[in-house]
Amino acid sequence: MYQNATGNRLLRELPETEALRLLAGVPFGRIVFTRHALPAIRPVNHVVVGGQIVIRSSPGTILSAHVAPAEAVVAYEADDLDGYERLGWSVIITGVARLVTDPGEAARLRTLLTPWVAGEMEQVIRIQPEIVTGFALVPAAATA
Repeated sequence: MYQNATGNRLLRELPETEALRLLAGVPFGRIVFTRHALPAIRPVNHVVVGGQIVIRSSPGTILSAHVAPAEAVVAYEADDLDGYERLGWSVIITGVARLVTDPGEAARLRTLLTPWVAGEMEQVIRIQPEIVTGFALVPAAATA
């Protein structure tokens, strides 16, 4: 059961470079996209390569068949939050999702990211960040 942590917390905005560094330090996040004009969310594992988020997907899925080929605008969120201490951070990237179509580049990126789920995860999708937003929940005394 979560209990109240002692002390107040503040929400501190993170610089873009720190937000991307934190995102690169966790193995999974959530991709947010539009499906039938409504928001949809999928948890996925990722790597950050050259400042871009890379995920893998199975051919024929909504991500591989509809989102990435349409070069849709997506959001990508990852976090590391401690509900007991009420500390942590959250990063949200907004950008365009694209299939990696160059066979050599796709093969190279596949070697960097092992899918967490079974099945054929041969499609590589890259998200180019356009907007990077990050916040850290910190003790109030840490900002004084």
